[in-house]
Amino acid sequence: MSLTPDNLFGIHTRALDLWQRRTEVLANNLANADTPGYLARDVDFRKVLADAGGGSDKLPLQTTAPGQIGAAGQTAEGLAYRVPTQPSMDGNTVDAQAEQAAFAANGVHYQASLSFITAQIRMLRTAINGGQG
Repeated sequence: MSLTPDNLFGIHTRALDLWQRRTEVLANNLANADTPGYLARDVDFRKVLADAGGGSDKLPLQTTAPGQIGAAGQTAEGLAYRVPTQPSMDGNTVDAQAEQAAFAANGVHYQASLSFITAQIRMLRTAINGGQG
C-alpha cells in the first residue's frame, strides 16, 4: 500500500487546488468589474472534479493547437464564461455582489478542505506517537 497524499487525504488535496484556482478567477473578475467588455469566468467545481475522477461518460474533445477552445463556452484552463443575470451597456458580465458572495463561499469551502486535511494529519500524528502528546 502506497502512502501518497491522495491516499491519505482523499479528494481534499485536489479540492484545495481547485478552490485556490477559483479564488484567483473570482478575484480577477472583481478586479475587472468596471472593465468594458470583460466577460466574467468561473470554475465549475463539480464538472472539473468529475472529469479528474473519470466520472464523465463523455469522450474528451481533442484539440490540435494549444490556443483552441476545448468545448463551447469553456476555455483551455477549464474555465466557463458566466451567463450574466442583467445585461450591461458596456458588455461587462461581472455582477460585483454575486462575485463577492461566491468569493466568500469559496473561502468557506477552502477552509473546510483544509480543516479536513489538518484533522487527518492530527490523527496520523496520534497514531504514530501512540497517543503520547
